[in-house]
Amino acid sequence: MSKGRDRSIYRTSNGKWVNRRNDAGKASSVHDIQQDAINSARTMLGNQGGGELTVMGRNGRIRSKDTIKPGNDPCPPRDTEH
Repeated sequence: MSKGRDRSIYRTSNGKWVNRRNDAGKASSVHDIQQDAINSARTMLGNQGGGELTVMGRNGRIRSKDTIKPGNDPCPPRDTEH
């Protein structure tokens, strides 16, 4: 799996939720609602061949991690979140 396809969702200081590829300098999309940013990132990852989606909470800490298919989850038996 290419790390270049992995994406993160995080909140900016102005309250907007950003969907950004981890190796990119600019956001792929900006949203008012966190779920909209997550849905956008899932679609983009699926179209790009899969990867890891990391969602940060309002406090900036990791809230959730998910492997989007057809990515390769290194620990599928222990990953019961999704």
